[in-house]
Amino acid sequence: MIGDCETAALVSREGSIDWLCWPTFSSAACFAALLGTRDHGFWQIAPVGKVKALRRQYEAHTLVVETTFETKEGEVCLIDFMPPRGRHSHVVRIVRGVRGRVAMQMDLAIRFDYGRTIPWVTSTDHELRAIAGEDMVTLRTKVPLRGEGMTTRGKFTVRKGEMVSFTLTGSSSLDKAPQEPEAEKALARTQRFWKQWSGKNKYRGPYAEAVERSLITLKAMTYRPSGGIVAAATTSLPERIGGSRNWDYRYCWLRDTAFTLLILMQAGYVEEAVEWRKWLLRAVAGAPDQVQTIYGISGERQLVEWEASWLPGYEGSRPVRIGNAAVDQFQLDVFGEVSAALSRTPKAEDEIRVSAGSLQSALVNRLCQVWPEPDEGIWETRGGAKHFTHSKVMAWVALDRAIKHHEQYGSGDVKRWKKNREMIRREICKKGFDKKLNSFVQSYGSKQLDASCLLIGLVGFLPPDDPRVIGTVEAIEKRLMKGGLVERYDTKKTKDGLSGGEGTFLACSFWFVTSLWLIGRRADAKAMFERLLALRNDVGLLSEEYDPVAKRMGGNFPQALSHIALLHSAFALSGLWKPEPPVKTKGL
Repeated sequence: MIGDCETAALVSREGSIDWLCWPTFSSAACFAALLGTRDHGFWQIAPVGKVKALRRQYEAHTLVVETTFETKEGEVCLIDFMPPRGRHSHVVRIVRGVRGRVAMQMDLAIRFDYGRTIPWVTSTDHELRAIAGEDMVTLRTKVPLRGEGMTTRGKFTVRKGEMVSFTLTGSSSLDKAPQEPEAEKALARTQRFWKQWSGKNKYRGPYAEAVERSLITLKAMTYRPSGGIVAAATTSLPERIGGSRNWDYRYCWLRDTAFTLLILMQAGYVEEAVEWRKWLLRAVAGAPDQVQTIYGISGERQLVEWEASWLPGYEGSRPVRIGNAAVDQFQLDVFGEVSAALSRTPKAEDEIRVSAGSLQSALVNRLCQVWPEPDEGIWETRGGAKHFTHSKVMAWVALDRAIKHHEQYGSGDVKRWKKNREMIRREICKKGFDKKLNSFVQSYGSKQLDASCLLIGLVGFLPPDDPRVIGTVEAIEKRLMKGGLVERYDTKKTKDGLSGGEGTFLACSFWFVTSLWLIGRRADAKAMFERLLALRNDVGLLSEEYDPVAKRMGGNFPQALSHIALLHSAFALSGLWKPEPPVKTKGL
């Protein structure tokens, strides 16, 4: 992934950009080959001849990707990056000769509207413009270009020490032609931006490389104008190849807020935490009964789900969905994540005229009315509402954090909140725990396990050494482990309203690592954490899921929650994080 903190592009090992949405993360893609074929848009720069060896890496402390191709004739390095955005967004690609003399080829097919619209292309000296409606993309290079089969091509040769650059710029066809950034100066500015940002990282522990790469990934997935962090840069990458569990993750989920803010604060990124909190306050401001689970990158509420029928999907995995219908679901757990987030981060409401304390009070008062109701749960299942144990735990968290916050800083109906907190706690321990299984279960009265119950020990509902917490960890280890990784739940036994199966959800495995650490199984925790780190791709990125049988990633990529959970585990294993102290209550 490369990006400019407003959108991102995905570059393949073969030097092809197969996914790019312009001008923002959630805009329509102009390169959509990732979800179809080359006919749906791509941009490749690669050697003409056979590649003998290939290696990729991020330049240290940056989001600049270096892909080195070795051929019989020599060696070249392809440098890909997106400069921090000014007025326009640019993708810059520089081919640098390392050794010998290598023949290269560039192929460009721009397809607006997620691969559906072929633009009108015109060219002058060293410049090509592609226009369809308001969309315009401009390519600038000194390499001679020609049109061939609805694709723009250019051949060139690079010798040792030579550099050939290409700049692609997204803009509106209603504006004047955008200025071209000088490639080498843009590279220096991009390197400086990321190295200065990475230099603020305060983590000092044994997993510094993985922590830094995950933090940079989260920064790159932050929409700078609003502070919102998208769940992933893609839509509809399948949870299982050929399956239909394909969702659009280019939006902001409230449930990601609590752990994200915690990690950003601990890593020293207070400014990013404040901006994320500002986004949160703007997004949820309004009537408490209208709080959503998902919002757009600027806080948009209308995220209508539809299908791009012309796209065959990643390796034939249909449908390709745009938008997300989970926006209309009732998910009780978000009250907990939001309340925890508002309690732990620096004040950020000065510029937006929203009182965080008042908002938290309004949300918790609403929660006191709705927590007895069933909901769709953390996994956004489509099999009907249930009394999910995790949802009730997070309702308890919402009340617990609000009580602590308002006892220290402000006023609120704390007496009522304490009464509801106690009622929820007793109900969970009575209805959400199965004595025969010696574990908390997915929902009240269920015999099914759910990895979300691992969070019971992490959020301070019960102390980590409580026998019920230990029992839950051990039961999940016994029943939900597959290929050494943790499944969310058993899709064959749980009626979730969806067909087909899925891979193992990587965040769950990191939650399991942290849980192992907390219950004292530290050698096991460390071994599993390092095994998980080995699942990252060659440049340190994680998707949503992993298939231990096929040994490949699945789901949208890169996945913010996977990297958030990785960071949380790294901080825990390094002794830099401990769970919230549980409330002492007799008889539970």
